[in-house]
Amino acid sequence: MVSSKTTKRKPATKNLVIVESPAKAKTIEKYLGKNYKVLASKGHIRDLPKSRMGVDIEHNYEPTYISIRGKGETIKELKKAAKNSQNVYLAADPDREGEAIAWHVSHILGLNLDDKNRVVFNEITKDAVKEAFKHPRNVNMNLVNAQQARRVLDRLVGYSISPILWQKVKKGLSAGRVQSIALKLVIEREKDIQKFEPQEYWTIFGHFQADKNKKSIFEAAFYGIAGKKKPLSSNDDVQAVLQQINKRKKFDITKVVKKERKRYPAAPFTTSSLQQEANRRLNYKTRKTMMLAQQLYEGINLGGRQGSVGLITYMRTDSTRIASVAKHEASKFISSEYGEEYAATKIHKSKNPEGAQDAHEAIRPTSVMRTPDSLKKVLTRDQYRLYKLIWARFVASEMTPAIMDTMKVTLEQNQVQFQANGSKIKFEGFLKVYQDDKKIKDNLLPDLNEGQKVKLLDTKPEQHFTQPPARFTEASLVKNLEENGVGRPSTYSPTIDTIQRRYYVKLNGRSFEPTELGEIVDNLIEKYFPDIVNIDFTAHLEDELDGIELGKEKWTQVVDEYYQPFSKELKNADEKIEKLQIKDEPAGMDCDICGAPMVIKLGRYGKFYACSRFPDCRNTKPIIKEIGVQCPKCHQGQVVERKSKKRRIFYGCSRYPDCDFVDWNKPINRLCPKDGHYLVEKKVKGGRQVICPNGDYQEEVQK
Repeated sequence: MVSSKTTKRKPATKNLVIVESPAKAKTIEKYLGKNYKVLASKGHIRDLPKSRMGVDIEHNYEPTYISIRGKGETIKELKKAAKNSQNVYLAADPDREGEAIAWHVSHILGLNLDDKNRVVFNEITKDAVKEAFKHPRNVNMNLVNAQQARRVLDRLVGYSISPILWQKVKKGLSAGRVQSIALKLVIEREKDIQKFEPQEYWTIFGHFQADKNKKSIFEAAFYGIAGKKKPLSSNDDVQAVLQQINKRKKFDITKVVKKERKRYPAAPFTTSSLQQEANRRLNYKTRKTMMLAQQLYEGINLGGRQGSVGLITYMRTDSTRIASVAKHEASKFISSEYGEEYAATKIHKSKNPEGAQDAHEAIRPTSVMRTPDSLKKVLTRDQYRLYKLIWARFVASEMTPAIMDTMKVTLEQNQVQFQANGSKIKFEGFLKVYQDDKKIKDNLLPDLNEGQKVKLLDTKPEQHFTQPPARFTEASLVKNLEENGVGRPSTYSPTIDTIQRRYYVKLNGRSFEPTELGEIVDNLIEKYFPDIVNIDFTAHLEDELDGIELGKEKWTQVVDEYYQPFSKELKNADEKIEKLQIKDEPAGMDCDICGAPMVIKLGRYGKFYACSRFPDCRNTKPIIKEIGVQCPKCHQGQVVERKSKKRRIFYGCSRYPDCDFVDWNKPINRLCPKDGHYLVEKKVKGGRQVICPNGDYQEEVQK
């Protein structure tokens, strides 16, 4: 009798948890303990193929997913770990994208979709993670299908229009639903600026004195005649008002209105408002803001027993809702730190943006007790600044309103009326922690009463002109997209990044300007694909994607309703768009290698000089902008405008590398009156200022 040996399989002892990022994996594994192994998928592991459409239009828009190139080792590791585990949990981020990742991982590993193995949490703290694992659920196919519909639609649009743009305009171009709207907004704003005609208007300010004390001097602005507001559109209007004033006669105070005004704090951050405020206050690009927020969410090593801890809640949200536990903790902190009178007793009603999914809380610190100052040593400078902004905004949202004493005074003489407004902070309230606009200062008026007479000391007429609408910054573009219901929190950052990388727009300072290439692409899309740049149409599509998530719409039906009219536009565009020739401009100089004329070409990052004999001669040069200032170091070259690798403007000598002069600020043709050093023009809040880089000399801000 032959005996056969059977090898016993080692029993599976660990539960496997799969998340997206290694940083998140490390934090969660520490919380769950030795019976859990946490691995990262490092984002998506399956997607539509890059080399082809990957969507079968003839068979109900069936997508073809393949493993992403470069993810082979990751997939192999996940399969091996899953095989040796008792249970597999999918703990990707709690949004559509995260649900789709969980679904793709489930498919790759051959998991049963009926299994309750999907775990979600809004913050990466020990209590939140452990509680989430008590309530696993199925993969939510409504969420998956909402994401799948967006992905398929974007693929149908991008992979259909882009080849037409390559063929008719230039290789390397692309078009998409949200990016086309963003580009159009920038271009429409530029058109508004170009056609804007400034209108002249005037103001008159007067200085008045209530008594002999100099402290009783105050300023008031001209309001109108005989109780009716009168606009001043010319100097003649101003002179008519001034002639009506009797300089020997005092003004009567005809009305004094004193009120107590409350100012309420802003709601805690959503993704959109965080991107806007970080751009305004910290000058962070949306991409940087989201990268830092991701780091704070996934976990920062605080050292000691604490180890890695998630410092903020999930950063992709359109809700301003706050959990009651967090509210209670904030109330205790505010009462002990600032006083009970600062802690809000009534719930502030903050309205969610229209169309908000309200799937998650607002962005807040996971514990208000972790103050920014207590974390300063373990955070990078950028992480600290963003965390401080999030922490302060949340704490302020749970504080009492600020109380202002306001005073409005009307002065009259010969029917000419001036008005003065004063205010004083009576109680700081939330302003003790956070101010969402310009810093509020007391603007005090002397104690004035009705019937009192005051002396007019002087008048100051000023001419003004109306200003064109401002160009979009990243903050204002995000705000506009959100207000129009275009895109969702997760789409704003990649959208803005794409239109810059494609060179459809460029940053001038902090403002977006469209490029010639951007205008060409926008004109073509507007003419041949009007629905794509129709804001209402795109916003309606976002609503339908939300409907899929709620189980009210079928994803294939939504895609079909969009694609059928789009396919007709595609056919028409392919037949009617003529090939556009982006002509090279003569550069007015010869190639220093072969002597042929140089031309100005349009490349991926803008215009540059190139030899007209390309590709036989590959000589290229950047287009350098001289600013009309001699180099202050070598006194031979000219100061020119250059761009760093990160596209930031700086100034250097045209003789580089023979002369290494550089400055981030723009040098001017004047020397410092104190030490003879060259002066520079520096951008400051509200305008520009001339300063000396070598000392403390500075001039008034030029608005």
